[in-house]
Amino acid sequence: MQPALIPENEQERLKALSEYRILGTRPEQSYDDITRMASLVCRTPISLISLVDSKRQWFKSKVGITADETPRDWSFCAHAIHNDQPLIVTDALKDERFVDNPLVCGDPKIRFYAGFPLNNDEAHRIGTLCVIDRRPNHLSEDQMQIMEALARQVVVFLDLRKRSIKLLESFCSSDKPPGMISTCSYCRKARDERGHWIYLDQFLSQRTNLNFSHGICDSCIEEHFPEVVEAWTTGLHTSEHELHQASQKNPRDHVS
Repeated sequence: MQPALIPENEQERLKALSEYRILGTRPEQSYDDITRMASLVCRTPISLISLVDSKRQWFKSKVGITADETPRDWSFCAHAIHNDQPLIVTDALKDERFVDNPLVCGDPKIRFYAGFPLNNDEAHRIGTLCVIDRRPNHLSEDQMQIMEALARQVVVFLDLRKRSIKLLESFCSSDKPPGMISTCSYCRKARDERGHWIYLDQFLSQRTNLNFSHGICDSCIEEHFPEVVEAWTTGLHTSEHELHQASQKNPRDHVS
């Protein structure tokens, strides 16, 4: 096995990757749609959005495998990021770089690999959109063009993510007009003067004479405690049924 060489701009490349703050994040439909399309277009059982970190390749999206990452030394994608052109390996068993690679000898038994580099605006190749087959294969010209377009779309999503993060940070760090509170769009925590995120009731308690009690709204009960709703509904139906049976047995008790 021949691990890929480290790119000359590795430090700048890793810095560019870190700015997306994407490593370790949960699956997202927008990325999963792309890997699904790639797999369907190329008719391959495996498709990945692979981001090449310092010691590993991590999969933001995946079709056809369960692993979340592999060592960088095993990575085909670590070879693909050395060039802005796609890396096509029609048969890994005939390529001396990969013939004894653990991903070829063992699961997922790679034979065909096509990796399309994810190039940002500064020409940093942070990873690939790739398709993989367990048998020798090739891509048509049309498939190549579609994969290149999908790889560009991945970078568009990543750049949108980075811009959104910078915009939120800029807003949260700027001086706010009197009476304005910075809150997280997701968890609804508030940001205090020290830059710490705390629950809104704590934030207001520290600045006002307000006191808070805590309960659970109907929608949260349904989302987080469905078994309570089910038990309550079952009990209600049981009570209605028993009341109905009682009225049938003693009809005079219900005549005014």
